[in-house]
Amino acid sequence: MKAVVFHGIGDIRLEDVAEPVLQQDTDAIIKLTASAICGTDLHFVRGTVPGMKPGTILGHEGVGIVEALGKDVRNLRVGDRVVVPSTIACGTCSYCRAGYYAQCDVSNPNGKRAGTAFFGGPEMSGPFHGMQAEKARIPFANVGLVKIPDEVTDEQAILLSDIFPTGYYGADIAEISPGDTVAVFGCGPVGQFAILSAKLMDAGRIFAIDCHLDRLEAARAQGAEVINFEEEDPVEAILRLTGGIGVDRAIDAVGVDSMHAHHGPAAKTAHKEKAEFKRELKEVAPHTKPEGENWVPGDAPAQALMWAVEALAKAGTLSIIGVYPQQMRTFPLGQAMNKNLTLNMGNCNHRKYIPHLLELVRTGAVEPTELLTHVQPLTSAIEAYRSFDARKPGWMKVELEPALLT
Repeated sequence: MKAVVFHGIGDIRLEDVAEPVLQQDTDAIIKLTASAICGTDLHFVRGTVPGMKPGTILGHEGVGIVEALGKDVRNLRVGDRVVVPSTIACGTCSYCRAGYYAQCDVSNPNGKRAGTAFFGGPEMSGPFHGMQAEKARIPFANVGLVKIPDEVTDEQAILLSDIFPTGYYGADIAEISPGDTVAVFGCGPVGQFAILSAKLMDAGRIFAIDCHLDRLEAARAQGAEVINFEEEDPVEAILRLTGGIGVDRAIDAVGVDSMHAHHGPAAKTAHKEKAEFKRELKEVAPHTKPEGENWVPGDAPAQALMWAVEALAKAGTLSIIGVYPQQMRTFPLGQAMNKNLTLNMGNCNHRKYIPHLLELVRTGAVEPTELLTHVQPLTSAIEAYRSFDARKPGWMKVELEPALLT
């Protein structure tokens, strides 16, 4: 079968690989009808999240049809149409039972302290082959596959595999209450769904911070108040627009590939921090292989965090859902402590949120596909990666369709 395979930083290839087989009684094999490229995949290829094993199939977002089931998968049938939560969970351990599926004690073969297991990730996450392929093996399929109602299309469902749940999780752990003022840093796919989720939680005002005009326009279309950090200092703008108070909640939907301002007032501050940003980048990405405009790491890993802490009101809440590698050590702790901030962060517990979000889509309360901008056959995956990685205008979210292969 065809699959997108990681070979090294800056080196991914579309290759013929062996088809997956059942390995455990709780496994399933699915034929993918849709997958997608995520910003997290780009972290691996840029080198800002290390530890990828060459030969790993990429991709942690999937929708498909069940082809085979282990004998202990008793809630599904061959032929069922399903969406796959990006993080892998057993459903049995104390963490899963408490809703912390991303911290499952069982699913990661590296042991209980290894952390989140997910598809298409680095060695410390399993590794498990991902879903940018024609077929995939799903461990703990009785928990790790959710049936899709007939009213929900594949294009809607693929957005429920990772980015919608992650955006919703970000709003949830931001502790948004009706009327709250919220700042979302990063207006990529997850940031857009964080904005949507903040609206679902009745936020009073939502500020969207980014530098890409198409993403800011998408945020504006959702009703967010947009701030371009290449034109104005985002912290100064937020303080001015909130009467000097700051926002009640802030969501970091950027992560390690954060960029500092290169123009405008905020660029002056960034220039003073140039040496520190360079040190941080070396810390998180000691090995990089840029290729023209592709595979270029963000130049200020902690910038979104710094802006978020500064923009928060006293006693506010910071939600961190952007991906940071374990070697990231920079955080404005003194500012956060002295403002009595609450910090909530982590990998999304996808399986906790997907059933609820599926119902919102099924009933028509939410239409997620407005954020899906490109649909590509798997055979075009590498070029799609390049366009998405280069942040080309209009490339918000890319769906890959393995079913288009002949």
